[in-house]
Amino acid sequence: MRAFTQHQGVVAPMDRSNVDTDMIIPKQFLKSIKRTGFGPNLFDELRYLDEGRPDQDCSKRPINPDFVLNQDRYKGASVLLARRNFGCGSSREHAPWALEDFGFRVIIAPSFADIFYNNCFKNGLLPIVLPEEVVDRLFQEAEQSEGYQLSVDLDARTVTTPSDETFSFEVDDFRRHCLLNGLDDIGVTLEDADAIKSYEDSRRKTAPWLFGAGS
Repeated sequence: MRAFTQHQGVVAPMDRSNVDTDMIIPKQFLKSIKRTGFGPNLFDELRYLDEGRPDQDCSKRPINPDFVLNQDRYKGASVLLARRNFGCGSSREHAPWALEDFGFRVIIAPSFADIFYNNCFKNGLLPIVLPEEVVDRLFQEAEQSEGYQLSVDLDARTVTTPSDETFSFEVDDFRRHCLLNGLDDIGVTLEDADAIKSYEDSRRKTAPWLFGAGS
């Protein structure tokens, strides 16, 4: 998993509440567990004018010119600005996979669905909760200023605007540690690899039958 320390990127404002995981990555694309290749189908039903199918060449599909990610001013966006209850619906981990594969590193919203919020941290995405009035202001600024960017500092827990206005956000120490060091669940376990090996070595001596000895 990629570590996250600081990030500055173009903001794409997605002005709708209750965006569910089926909208983020529709169910027909959940046939792989490779974590990659989902970016072209992110928000598929909103980005394209036809019905998406697995293994389809998305470069030849008709796009919806009104959808935010299809507008030139938001090309290359890596910060997604969203409304409340983002990521509701099913618990599919493919949702953060698709967002990360598309190029997003940060999602800012007034609130997130719990499972989606947790899955983001496990996949290198930083979900940031800011007060609704602050999110409203960021929407206004992003829509009024082309190329609008935000700077995010995970170590300091801050979001900074182009005018140097800074907003603080909360993130618990464990999640922060994992993102700063690029640790997913397996990575966290491997931090104790020496202790695990020492325990297994001792168990081989005290309970050899557990390891097939004498069978």
